[in-house]
Amino acid sequence: MLTSRDVETQNSFPRHHVITTPRVIHIVGARPQFVKLAALVRALSGECEQKIVHTGQHYDSAMSETFFGDLDIPKPDYNLEAGSGLQGAQTARMLEGIEELCIKEKPDLLVIYGDTNSTLAGALVGAKLGIRTAHVEACLRSFNRSMPEEINRIVADHTSDLLLCPTQTAMDNAKAEGLLSKSYLVGDIMTDTVEFGLKKALQSSNALDLLAKHLVNPGEYYLLTLHRPYNVDDPHNLMHILSGLDSLNTPVVFPVHPRTSKIIRGFGADTYKNLILIEPQAYLNFILLHSNAKAMITDSGGVQKEAYLLRKPCITLRTETEWVETVQARWNLLLDPGSSAFPSAIPGFAPPEAHPDLYGHKVAEKMVRLLLNESVKNK
Repeated sequence: MLTSRDVETQNSFPRHHVITTPRVIHIVGARPQFVKLAALVRALSGECEQKIVHTGQHYDSAMSETFFGDLDIPKPDYNLEAGSGLQGAQTARMLEGIEELCIKEKPDLLVIYGDTNSTLAGALVGAKLGIRTAHVEACLRSFNRSMPEEINRIVADHTSDLLLCPTQTAMDNAKAEGLLSKSYLVGDIMTDTVEFGLKKALQSSNALDLLAKHLVNPGEYYLLTLHRPYNVDDPHNLMHILSGLDSLNTPVVFPVHPRTSKIIRGFGADTYKNLILIEPQAYLNFILLHSNAKAMITDSGGVQKEAYLLRKPCITLRTETEWVETVQARWNLLLDPGSSAFPSAIPGFAPPEAHPDLYGHKVAEKMVRLLLNESVKNK
């Protein structure tokens, strides 16, 4: 369990005084990174000069631009429009664009987030150009190297100069890999954004109207997200998952990723009676759907954590997770879609009453001092 005492004593924060105005560049490109970026940009406002670089990894407007409006994030200063495609080509486009911008802007610090190709590209540019780099959500491990995200995390952590770890498990991973000297236990910044986003969503939207639009009632539907290649890129695997979920006799609301939508169109979805396929959702609508769902079904790391913060049971369609503490707390069920327990284990899954504080509070505030001190180390 994370407490403020843990944060202060795990790795003592530096006490230097920042006397210059540092230049910070944030590298983001996908929904989970926008969510993390939002709280940190607000916390750093007035403390430094900030630039936001959107790599364009998520190029659908509902999965990208609308998040900036929903979360009150300033519009990106640059959009590299990297788009989709093979991972090597996509990452190469990001590398080229980020490198050119860093040479032009001469930042004191790069901030990278999570585990996407945008994270990898930012980490490599920082290392190659000698720019100090901070990794938000550092030292998570699934220990499954077939996941591209796992490789991205490892490279980012070993090349970055400051590792901001969300959990004690992450700190244990840092120690095991010889990274403890540059690692700090700060908590998870998503706690700040989920609190902000839910409050804003409830103030600005009518949840009942949103649910009525999708023909569901509060607490009487599952919310589904899928995007892992091993779940969605093979039409056979995707058909197996969707058919299994459709058999639950409970509505399953599924905001469909653009890439996944193309695959579903290839084999059709007209026979589903309980699956409700909808367009990708802006952040405020998604968090309303999530907060009113019976439970979350997902293969996303960030959504697992969001479910925990919203006190929603989560069924994770994977064999492993980076967020092992949610499983240990029995709020997250790991369920292999290829196992005999799928999907029959889903309806009976119920978490305990206990809900430990795993991720802290006011995390962005704890990060600010570390980031500002890191940004002036070469001055």
